Amino acid sequence: MKIGELSRRTGVSTRLLRYYEQQDLLHPRRETNGYRSYSEGSVERVEQIRDLLKAGLSTQAIRDFVPCFVGTGAAMRPMAHPALAANLARELAGIQQRIDALVRNRDAIRAYAEAAGLTEIPAEPAAEWIPCNAVPQPSNGSTERAGHTETASTHPTHYGVSGRS
Repeated sequence: MKIGELSRRTGVSTRLLRYYEQQDLLHPRRETNGYRSYSEGSVERVEQIRDLLKAGLSTQAIRDFVPCFVGTGAAMRPMAHPALAANLARELAGIQQRIDALVRNRDAIRAYAEAAGLTEIPAEPAAEWIPCNAVPQPSNGSTERAGHTETASTHPTHYGVSGRS
């Protein structure tokens, strides 16, 4: 099948299919006129590539994993291979590190919210970022929160003070 048909059947753009080929993930035959010709198994291979990308693997990792798969189509499965086990363990460790970092980020944001006296965070986030200087302030020019008052003249990080603009 030609690249356009593979694109229609998989929902992956022709540009991305060419990228997969460039990354050595797909191996189409070349016809005498130079056109790419994909086998029926390419549909399943593209779906497998997409699944592995969604799982967070890089194209380099996928390229390393592809030789560890046997079978075609629905029967395609990873084989028991020491390199595959080591690579999967490395990928799982990397995912866990990212999860740990996200948990730390979440906890830091919660701490900022608590320090600001926010007891409830809306379930629905704002549609877009709202700069704090866009929110109306008390008319006396101060920012008050539980036992603490700041004014532009006493707080050096406000815009317009200490040379910032």
